[in-house]
Amino acid sequence: MAIALEFIDFVVPIALIRQKYPGGWEQCLKDHERLIGGRVWFDEHLLRDGAMNPADIESLVEEWTSFGFQPTAEVDGQRIWQDCCVVESMLGGPTLPCDWLELSEDGESAWLKGTQPGAIKWRKKRMAQ
Repeated sequence: MAIALEFIDFVVPIALIRQKYPGGWEQCLKDHERLIGGRVWFDEHLLRDGAMNPADIESLVEEWTSFGFQPTAEVDGQRIWQDCCVVESMLGGPTLPCDWLELSEDGESAWLKGTQPGAIKWRKKRMAQ
């Protein structure tokens, strides 16, 4: 599966949510329940939240950092996304290198590297189809 991208995207692997999010995946779903189908959607591998401006994305990164996620790392002197990834699809993709995320050629969807993109999961209404 793949997730749709829109505006500025904040993407986290569900496997890391299961490990690091306080209360795991089930609590994450409860905490985001009112946002699912709005600005939050997910497939079986990735959760996407998003915003329309950099300040709101920065707030999301800070919030997830407070939960114990390590947003970035330094590899060979280069800063990369580690536990999450910010994608500006209209401006070319991830804002820093992100080795676990694949983007479609048109930049409108993403999937976990090493998996098949398949159908695009987009918001709650489309996920039910």
